[in-house]
Amino acid sequence: MIRVLLVDDDALVRSGLRLMLAGAANLEVVAEAADGSEVLAAVDLHRPDVVLMDLRMPCLDGIAATRLLTAQPAAPAVLVLTTFDADELVLRALQAGAAGFLLKDTPPAEIVRAIELVHAGDAVLSPAVTRRLIGMVAGDTDAGARADRARAQLATLSPREHDVALAVGEGRGNAEIAAALHLSVATVKGHVSRLLDKLEADNRVQVALLVQEAGRG
Repeated sequence: MIRVLLVDDDALVRSGLRLMLAGAANLEVVAEAADGSEVLAAVDLHRPDVVLMDLRMPCLDGIAATRLLTAQPAAPAVLVLTTFDADELVLRALQAGAAGFLLKDTPPAEIVRAIELVHAGDAVLSPAVTRRLIGMVAGDTDAGARADRARAQLATLSPREHDVALAVGEGRGNAEIAAALHLSVATVKGHVSRLLDKLEADNRVQVALLVQEAGRG
């Protein structure tokens, strides 16, 4: 059973999500929080596996709450809830450690699948959306420096790790990477774990963001 925490300042949204997820046999909504400031305490008390996190909240927003949460040991996966799919705030949340994002009007079956994916360690983010999000901040003064840093980090990888990183950047899951590179799924999982350590990334999304950054310009 996958334990889920709902975080949104709108009680109607939380109620709708709870009702929506009640039909999934393998999910259980264990708690709700009305603001990012309540997240750490709720996680400590209820030990969820996945947090559905709203971005815009009055006291502590979803970005700050995600950053606080992912800094904790054995933190649950965070799925961001948003209204717009090309919002700069989404990019900031992903950089803070979120494992992906969902639009608030996503069909119920897709929300359930997304929760299952991030619980299994996969990402919920298409490469096209990743590139579009990064493109929103491409003109800032740090863009070139970030691209250089990303390339330098990828240069520390072995050739096989680099291949796996590129595949993660394409949004491929472990089984797809295994088939493409003629490896076992267990071997791919091992490579991904080493990637996270070497690149100091919290999850696959941050690896994908790094790959996209390195490829710009």
